[in-house]
Amino acid sequence: MSSPTEEPRPPFPPFDEESARAKVLAAENGWNTRDPEKVALAYTVDTVWRNRDEWVTGRDEVIGFLTRKWQREHDYVLRKALWTYGGHRIAVRFQYECRDDDGQWWRSYGNENWEFAPNGLMARREASINDLRITEDQRRIHGTRADGDTSEIPI
Repeated sequence: MSSPTEEPRPPFPPFDEESARAKVLAAENGWNTRDPEKVALAYTVDTVWRNRDEWVTGRDEVIGFLTRKWQREHDYVLRKALWTYGGHRIAVRFQYECRDDDGQWWRSYGNENWEFAPNGLMARREASINDLRITEDQRRIHGTRADGDTSEIPI
């Protein structure tokens, strides 16, 4: 039996296309809550991240990282899309939009490589991200997905 901090998180590897897409959508939904404690539960207690040029190790550091992130990224909204999958790994591309303390809107593009433990928790996340300054009228993402929406992210 797993501990409360390591609750299994289906779907489990090895992934097929359907389970990989479900994992990607679950990650998007989680991040769009902007709740660091809730999001951190999808990762192993000893997870390792590279996010841009920052390394994060363990859930406590994940919570701290996400807390700082969402304190400065207002009205954050994210879309993820499956890029590829195999075994216990998934690669995604993503876009998110947010505004900073000065009201400037940003669109951030990137790719993530994910590696999962057998219990379905993410053990490793590596993210490469680029930022683009946009005007409010250039925004493409105006809230979370409607139920049943599985459309690709806009280009």
